Amino acid sequence: MALPLSVLIIDDEESLRDSCRQLLGRRGFSVKEAADGPSGLAEVRKHGFDLVLLDLRLPGMDGLEVLKRVKEGSPGSVVIMITGHATVASAVDAMKLGAYDVLPKPFTPGELMAIIGRAAERRRLETENIRLREELKGAASTELVAGPSRRMREVLELVGKVAPSEATVLLTGESGTGKELVARAIHRQSGRADGPFVAVDCGSIVPTLFESELFGHVRGAFTDAVSDKRGKIELANGGTLFLDEIGNIALEGQVKLLRALQEREIVAVGGTQSRPVDVRIVAATNRDLRQAVSAGAFRDDLFYRINVISLNLPPLRERREDLPDFVKHFIGKYSRKCKKGVSGISPEAMAVLQAYAWPGNVRELENVIERAVILAEGGRIGPKDLSSLAVPTAVGSAPAAPRPGATLADVERGHILAALEAHGGNKTQAAASLGISRKTLHLKLKAFGL
Repeated sequence: MALPLSVLIIDDEESLRDSCRQLLGRRGFSVKEAADGPSGLAEVRKHGFDLVLLDLRLPGMDGLEVLKRVKEGSPGSVVIMITGHATVASAVDAMKLGAYDVLPKPFTPGELMAIIGRAAERRRLETENIRLREELKGAASTELVAGPSRRMREVLELVGKVAPSEATVLLTGESGTGKELVARAIHRQSGRADGPFVAVDCGSIVPTLFESELFGHVRGAFTDAVSDKRGKIELANGGTLFLDEIGNIALEGQVKLLRALQEREIVAVGGTQSRPVDVRIVAATNRDLRQAVSAGAFRDDLFYRINVISLNLPPLRERREDLPDFVKHFIGKYSRKCKKGVSGISPEAMAVLQAYAWPGNVRELENVIERAVILAEGGRIGPKDLSSLAVPTAVGSAPAAPRPGATLADVERGHILAALEAHGGNKTQAAASLGISRKTLHLKLKAFGL
């Protein structure tokens, strides 16, 4: 459930502050007060606010100066100027400095709530637009195909039991098994379904930028921080935060994430004001986190916090009876998307799919079917349309022995090059066959100078 909008009233009239506080409090707002500019700015630095009611004339520090500093320190705050000495010139000056509107004194409760309502809607829309843009950057398919396999039915039954709760969920399983789709299913079946679902690929974030991505930053916090940026945790406020490949977070980042989860508040990089957050955490990993804890690579206190409910997703090779349902689903999806008349698959082609090891699991299968739909010349996918599986990975096959003296990095580099060659340079398919995400492959290629 979303937190109430926060309002700060900065006015030297105690009676006005008190009446506004009572009125807004009854309407569900979280309200704080300040009698002058310096104390108001201190509150802004400490907490940050969605809305600020600011008197134009204040003792010691002019209201316009306070407005300027509020917008510098908290540009997302919507500021409404209130004054008994309004002039066209002062209103224009306030609007130039970033004020949302000017409310003349005296005003009625109805007039105050009308302007507050408009300002609150603006704040909500700005936050929603930022969140939607972030979601669209890495939007993934939201379909969760339920095949007939017993293991997948058990997973879906657990999803139905866990989703309505507020419990933190840890999804485990190989890369490509559909952990994000399960996370989205948990979100859709929860009481937060109307709130945002924000996914974070922890494996693709450079450690030095991890804190900025999760907590946001203020302008000037570092060289490239040319403007304020909201972090993924704040964008997920009132909804679900999906931390994919959480096992890849560096220890320093784990400490800061744990603190945010415990205190339920965040501070942007370079900022001083804390903001409360209300998010449900669903995490995922293809690593053995218990082993990582034993090795000192993952904090035990963070592990226990995220491992309240654990769901393991079986690899596709262990639930081959689900293949026909997945294939049918993906053929329909990409036939519509590519405007092709493909409606099925030949028995010979299905036999090829059933014999393949699927190291990249469902993600690799989807890529293969998309390519096959594009290549298919008739109404059905045939074996010749599955050329990307020409060099299959047999189940349990052993990798080639490394040359004498080869380092672990040499072996990994050679394995990546072999996968790229086998898939004709297609990074998406190579990543799927390696059991890693495309972003992780990109980072490894960059690290190896490829």
